[in-house]
Amino acid sequence: MRINNRTLLLELAQQAIAAVRGKERVRAEVVQLSDWPALDVLAIGKAASSMLEGACEGFGDRLRRALLISRADHIVSSWHADSRVEVLSAGHPIPTKDSLVAGKRLLDWLQTSTDPLLVLLSGGTSSLVEVPAAGVTLEKLQQMNHWLLGSGLDIQQINAIRKRLSRIKGGQLIDYLGERPTRVWMISDVRGDDPAVIGSGLLYPDDTDSMQIVGLPGELQVILDNIPVVARSSGGVPEHRVLANLHTACTALVGVAREQGLPVQVHELELDGDAAETGRQLAEALEHASPGLHLWGGETTVQLPAQPGRGGRNQQLALAAATVLAGKPDYYLLALGTDGSDGPTEDAGALVDGGSIARGELAGLDADASLRAADAGVFLEAGGDLVSTGPTGTNVRDIVVALKTG
Repeated sequence: MRINNRTLLLELAQQAIAAVRGKERVRAEVVQLSDWPALDVLAIGKAASSMLEGACEGFGDRLRRALLISRADHIVSSWHADSRVEVLSAGHPIPTKDSLVAGKRLLDWLQTSTDPLLVLLSGGTSSLVEVPAAGVTLEKLQQMNHWLLGSGLDIQQINAIRKRLSRIKGGQLIDYLGERPTRVWMISDVRGDDPAVIGSGLLYPDDTDSMQIVGLPGELQVILDNIPVVARSSGGVPEHRVLANLHTACTALVGVAREQGLPVQVHELELDGDAAETGRQLAEALEHASPGLHLWGGETTVQLPAQPGRGGRNQQLALAAATVLAGKPDYYLLALGTDGSDGPTEDAGALVDGGSIARGELAGLDADASLRAADAGVFLEAGGDLVSTGPTGTNVRDIVVALKTG
């Protein structure tokens, strides 16, 4: 019974991911640009390779050239055989030297054509491509990003800081477009699908320059204070369009479940806050819920200790939930990053049940200690509860789907 129930949750999650995969979402929209006889495509993010596949299939020979910037393990090797496509791999979740190389190449690439431009953006863009602001070195950029990602801040706050460190984020890339027609299609990985937050708003200005971040270490505040204020771009903001988001994925999951005659309740789809606390709250809610499937979504955070272990927000959430459900055979909970990577790990998340804590303890591990050390991945691996999907071709935040059988 345990294997069947676990398989059910994994299959439902795969159906949700399939509904928001970049290739299919872009392919379905190319008719919207039927009046463009030729175009360039810029694809950036963890879903960039998949989104570009959809563009190539849909536009055919009308697509003259493309620039693809993504994480190395999210790029399919076949792109290297397409003479129209220039491929750059860069750093994620922390920007690297390759991210700066990608930023410089992006600016040069934009200025060597006047053809209409389709920009395909997805989660991960903020780290993958960067042109630092004056006085911001790679070392300072990495120092700031390490702190931000372990701070417990949400993505809106994180990206507000990233914009201040950048010469292209916060709409500043508009200055490099010239007069060419431009459209931006996005797979959203942020609350509210705000185009100023997705990819740190490369082509969408906002007013987050004034956002104050509480708790920023003094040496990092000095970095921000020394960045000169740059005038906002005076160019027109291109039309931005969201092709898929978390709600798209969850709607698909619900549809598949109901087709199979499974009762399903949709709960909060904007989860945020501390991952472990959220996991405990969801498990407690599940204990008082009716039998059937229960669905949540969003993106929680983890405040990392000085020496964090191995894990990610979904692993942290799942392990915390497992501590509440320990010894109770009627509960199963899957917490999954829709992009296939949970935090800095290669795992997508975890699937826990009433026996998860006992299995980890058999390996001599303590769940509470693992949570305090942000080391949930080691505990979950010992019990066979980690979930690995590989790159999925999308990124719409996280899904939590649970099953109560009795």
